[in-house]
Amino acid sequence: MGCQGSKLMPCCWDSQFKAAVLEAPDIENEENNEVDNVPAFREFTLEQLKNATSGFAVENIVSEHGEKAPNVVYRGKLENHRRIAVKRFNRMAWPDSRQFLEEARSVGQLRNNRLANLLGCCCEGDERLLVAEYMPNETLAKHLFHCKAYNPRETQPMKWAMRLRVVLYLAQALEYCTNKGRALYHDLNAYRVLFDEDGNPRLSTFGLMKNSRDGKSYSTNLAFTPPEYLRTDRNLQMLTDSCLEGQFSDNDGTELVRLASRCLQYEPRERPNPKSLVAALTPLQKETEVPSHVLMGIPHSASFTPLSPVGQACSRGDLTAIHEILENLGYKDDEGVVNEETLNSKKKGDAAFRQKDFKEAIECYTQFIDVGTMVSPTIFARRSLCFLINDMPQEALNDAMQAQVISPVWHIASYLQATALAALGMENESQTALKEGATLESKRSSVTGK
Repeated sequence: MGCQGSKLMPCCWDSQFKAAVLEAPDIENEENNEVDNVPAFREFTLEQLKNATSGFAVENIVSEHGEKAPNVVYRGKLENHRRIAVKRFNRMAWPDSRQFLEEARSVGQLRNNRLANLLGCCCEGDERLLVAEYMPNETLAKHLFHCKAYNPRETQPMKWAMRLRVVLYLAQALEYCTNKGRALYHDLNAYRVLFDEDGNPRLSTFGLMKNSRDGKSYSTNLAFTPPEYLRTDRNLQMLTDSCLEGQFSDNDGTELVRLASRCLQYEPRERPNPKSLVAALTPLQKETEVPSHVLMGIPHSASFTPLSPVGQACSRGDLTAIHEILENLGYKDDEGVVNEETLNSKKKGDAAFRQKDFKEAIECYTQFIDVGTMVSPTIFARRSLCFLINDMPQEALNDAMQAQVISPVWHIASYLQATALAALGMENESQTALKEGATLESKRSSVTGK
């Protein structure tokens, strides 16, 4: 249930609510939600994360924070095509590199499908970065408070059944973390709850890291009661999001207000532990057989925008059709100074590409690229196709990824990655790249009107 005014968390919590420190329950392993398809925690180099985020491109920023938490989160993609979220801290944060690594490694041992799991970190010089699973369907805050800005076609508020699912999954995530010795969660709010490709809510693992400044850790995990909650003297009608009228019974609403009241107690010992919250929330669930993406009204991961001709050509690996498209497309976003020698190698490469002498095109384009005076996503794309035609899919993938590093929102780069990945036998990754290409192309079309 949301609240009037700020329309707070799925039941009665403020979007600025800082979670209570929940008492640890009796340790009884509930491992039903553990996952085994998430890679082990690892340390990344700064260069790897620069490449994954196209040089920390502005186009890849998914969230920013203000002066109190000056850090930025980027979307990115590793060489194996796994999508990631990269949190880059301000240079003044975490001055003690050992403390940062210890914290990250500890959180990185957690693996659960109620979490956006931490995949790794980077600690080079003054740089401190965290790497987590990427959640493509935005935050709870956007779906609750900014739904029209997030999706102009979205007119319906989040359904009562989905809000109940969010708080249950959140409680399950906290229970798992508590059982694993990570009972303290910092700044639990609607921006910390993310939605995966199936529309299921996940708790960000970034909030499990202790906040640090000047080499010391600080807990921001203090009980905070929203002012509007105090003003209503716990009146159910005043607390309820008016757009949910008729979607739930008074008994259910009263029970959630009771649970929220207990969570907001000042004294930690008076608050419920996660295990008891899970037990209380489970029988309240509605429409349990309906998938989350249906309740959320978002496209399922198995479906995406119909493919354009270029997308279809890349999907079926039609290299002849791709060649024709690239030939007609011309050049895109080329930057740099071209001297006579490099211009000559480019012209020879273009002539060879047009005449379908792909080995010659590779040689000429390589000469052009090696000089390094001009950045050209188009030449990388063209050489990628030449590699594919010459049965060199790994080289083709490398060039397609380089084209996207230079031009992060260029759909052609994603489509070529899909073709190369399919040639490498990486079908799941190929489908992901194909979806990304379709999404980028759709966004481009909506902007240009074409």
